[in-house]
Amino acid sequence: MAHSALSQVSASVPINSDSSLRRSVFKTHIASFRDKSWTPVIPMGLKTKNAPLRNQFKICMSVQQASKPKVAVSPLSLEDVKEPPLNLHKPKEPYTATIVSVERIVGPKAPGETCHIVIDHGGNVPYWEGQSYGVIPPGENPKKPGNPHNVRLYSIASTRYGDSFDGKTASLCVRRAVYYDPETGKEDPSKNGICSNFLCDSKPGDKVKVTGPSGKIMLLPENDPNATHIMIGTGTGVAPFRGYLRRMFMESVPTFKFNGLAWLFLGVANTDSLLYDDEFSKYLNDYPDNFRYDRALSREQKNKKGGKMYVQDKIEEYSDEIFKLLDGGAHIYFCGLKGMMPGIQETLKRVAEERGESWEEKLSQLKKNKQWHVEVY
Repeated sequence: MAHSALSQVSASVPINSDSSLRRSVFKTHIASFRDKSWTPVIPMGLKTKNAPLRNQFKICMSVQQASKPKVAVSPLSLEDVKEPPLNLHKPKEPYTATIVSVERIVGPKAPGETCHIVIDHGGNVPYWEGQSYGVIPPGENPKKPGNPHNVRLYSIASTRYGDSFDGKTASLCVRRAVYYDPETGKEDPSKNGICSNFLCDSKPGDKVKVTGPSGKIMLLPENDPNATHIMIGTGTGVAPFRGYLRRMFMESVPTFKFNGLAWLFLGVANTDSLLYDDEFSKYLNDYPDNFRYDRALSREQKNKKGGKMYVQDKIEEYSDEIFKLLDGGAHIYFCGLKGMMPGIQETLKRVAEERGESWEEKLSQLKKNKQWHVEVY
């Protein structure tokens, strides 16, 4: 990465290491951006200490906090393209990219393992915020002998400039898919997710075949810099929202000066499961008039009825305000497991009826106005 904003220092981290990552793994330097200093801060969200990792892997500081002043990005020619890039690399001719870093970004009490993976595409697979990459894991498709595995889609968790701000990398937020036998309770590796395990086990320098980019439904509308954007994500569904927020609050893009409201609702199991939390908290501190952040921790918080707190419960808490914002033209985005949508839809329908409105008519109008954006998997 030719213009990396950070000096990366990689180190192998042994399992159950007692050494402090924040003291020994990373070296912090001050990089100059437009004659102003920007000091990278090691994010507390990198919860790697004593975490149960599958293997030793290298950790690079790519999940970084926001900081004022904003960071200069390049090449600005990426802003000149008027239409989003689509399917530049197809499954039959994928682009061979390189793994830059793999970081576990959840704590030891999180159910499962989630990794932040930075991929170097050399500027050859450009994308816009809200798009997805396809990944083809190595090996043969067991259902189609002699053929490669099917493409797996992952929402991109960085802006078009990547975590190095030079337009040459893309970041993915990947949860390792592990299957446990319901009878024995033991892991069955033969049924684990092929692609997620390949990515989470990758090491810097490993090659990865990518396709795309794909998707238009989650693109961030930028025609109105004063618009309101309500983002609702569960787990790794936060990925596109991280890209939006870095573009809004971290990067200095001459042609995009955000002065509206970004409101993020993030649903996860517990505090250790929060993704990019320090990054988002920094925006909240630096831009209190332009950013709101609500967390729903299902295993730690209770809703008003005494049950587990899910994102739909948080939505209900602020329903009057959300509906008023939607009436005023706000965009609303949903990303995560498809199982999140029925509960959210039921909540929105109930709230609409309590307000004397027809949810079906309101939803139809939101879709017609292109205010409704959904990407679930």
